[in-house]
Amino acid sequence: MTEPRDSNPAPVAAPVSVSADDPRAGLTRRERRMQAERGRRRPRRRSGGDAPEPAAAWRVALEWAGFVVFAVLIAFVVKTWVFAVFYIPSGSMKPTLQVQDRIAVSKLSYRLHDVNRGDIVVFEAPDGTRTAEIKDLVKRVIGLPGDVIEGRDGGVFINGEPLDEPWLPEGARDQTSDFVCESSYEGAPGCVDGAVPEGRYFVMGDNRAGSSDSRVFGPIGEDWIVGRAFLTLWPVTRIGFLGPSYTLWLIIGVAVVVLSVVVSSVRSRKRRPRAPASQDP
Repeated sequence: MTEPRDSNPAPVAAPVSVSADDPRAGLTRRERRMQAERGRRRPRRRSGGDAPEPAAAWRVALEWAGFVVFAVLIAFVVKTWVFAVFYIPSGSMKPTLQVQDRIAVSKLSYRLHDVNRGDIVVFEAPDGTRTAEIKDLVKRVIGLPGDVIEGRDGGVFINGEPLDEPWLPEGARDQTSDFVCESSYEGAPGCVDGAVPEGRYFVMGDNRAGSSDSRVFGPIGEDWIVGRAFLTLWPVTRIGFLGPSYTLWLIIGVAVVVLSVVVSSVRSRKRRPRAPASQDP
């Protein structure tokens, strides 16, 4: 009977000691492995706290670039088709407009309604009045198509009736020199049978003694008109509306809507929750 050989038992791994402060204490081996894998998938942060990753910085830069391009596009559209700002170089519209005033001109007004008597309009300077510095003029519409207009007894008469001009101060009234609408002017047509023709308007400056207007170059064509002046922008002490205007409120409303959309988009992106990391089954 042979004696049993000495068998070496398989070594048993000593249990790994886990500190009581270890956050993984009490976790199974599988749970520890899953936690380690999630840690490897988590994006690393730069040293310095909450500095964004390069990819996130590029996204922010692209968003801001998009906002800038959008703002420039809106400004171009507004300047081209909505309104523009003009500088007053002379005193022909005193006291309503002073030299060096800046006025806002609506380019949409006459797409929405007709030209009205009393409107202050900016129009292309007629031949003979245009210079390198002055390419546009600003005057007030006095005569409409079909009006027989004349100046006498210090005032303006439309179809034989005196014109009430509340836009003129007391001191400037009854100072209009005598005139009639001629049948033709130098290089431009005038009135037909004494009446302003269709598609044309008789304009005059509020400073009747110091204005070169339709009394000199005749009625202006409707297609010459750039737009209607509706607001004095500068100087600050003279900010105010030039007659009734709804264009400014339309522009403000559109601007508020656009700004609200942009702010809402930015806030929604900031509040968007991150997708939870996927876990192994």
